[in-house]
Amino acid sequence: MGNIRNITSASSWYVSDAAFDWLYPQRIQKLSMQHWTPMEVAKRSAGFLATGEGKRILDIGSGVGKFCLIGGYHFPEARFYGVEQRKELYHFARAAKDLTEAKNVEFIHGNFTQINFEDFDHFYFYNAFFENLVEDGQIDQQIEYSTSLYNYYARYMFKGLDSKPSGTRLVTFHSLEDEIPPSYQLVDATVDFLLKMWVKR
Repeated sequence: MGNIRNITSASSWYVSDAAFDWLYPQRIQKLSMQHWTPMEVAKRSAGFLATGEGKRILDIGSGVGKFCLIGGYHFPEARFYGVEQRKELYHFARAAKDLTEAKNVEFIHGNFTQINFEDFDHFYFYNAFFENLVEDGQIDQQIEYSTSLYNYYARYMFKGLDSKPSGTRLVTFHSLEDEIPPSYQLVDATVDFLLKMWVKR
């Protein structure tokens, strides 16, 4: 897309959050602090999820693709997928993928309920459902928001995660944990408990 920025070299984008944000137009950059995964969180999360050659990691609600692109850059042995229902954000993610020449990253346009959980090994979730519970602060007003949608999405993800085999890994960031089955054991967390890492027993 014409609004995507270009800077000197691919590695330059991964120096800091501010540098990475230059891949996107200014109004998208302004959403970064609240809606896109911080770089250090993305690196730590991807490291936990990228457990071996060819592992398929899905970001549920991938926005402009930040987690997947950072994960793919630092862990080239794994494959990162992002699903995003907003067409505009999906296009920004695709454009950023092309600019950074990420070979192990793919983006899917659609609602995550159209995704087969069996196609993926591990999962990343930066509470994409929370927009349904607040009165303001949403990314935009182009989609429907409601408490019932939050509950529906949380139940759907719960069932999808519960169907996965033992050893499945999950990272949550700012989650209310409604979508996490009791079969998942917390194995690591940051001091503030916003970033949590889980393994299915």
